[in-house]
Amino acid sequence: MTLEERLDADLKEAMKAKAEIKVSTLRMLRSGMKNLAIEKKTEKLEDKDVMSIIAKQIKQHKDSIEGFTKGNRQDLVDKEKAELVILESYMPKMMSADELKPIVKSAIAAVGAKGRADMGKVMKAVAEEAKGIADGKMLSQIVSEELAKLG
Repeated sequence: MTLEERLDADLKEAMKAKAEIKVSTLRMLRSGMKNLAIEKKTEKLEDKDVMSIIAKQIKQHKDSIEGFTKGNRQDLVDKEKAELVILESYMPKMMSADELKPIVKSAIAAVGAKGRADMGKVMKAVAEEAKGIADGKMLSQIVSEELAKLG
């Protein structure tokens, strides 16, 4: 079962259960998927495409939570957090910093990085391998730390 099929099945189930937050979250996700499918001129999206949409929406929700927290809007923070939990349930478990370090080190060796000036090359190499399973900010921080050790 593809991720897209799983989302469709979960949406139908949520509609039957009258789970409003889950229904609205999954509909928003389906809308993003439909837009990408139109953009790519395809009927079916690959799982990696669906994952990128979910990751994008997770980032948007985290940004919204931060903004609503600053604006002292706890009602909206709670709603965003509930939607975030639903979206995160479709993502693979995120890698820890300890799990990422060997990947970063091998990428540094692979591109022949010599220092911070090569951050872009290393990030590009690591991002492909860790896409969807690593937090971008943490990944950037680890790459920066490892490159700093080189000089």
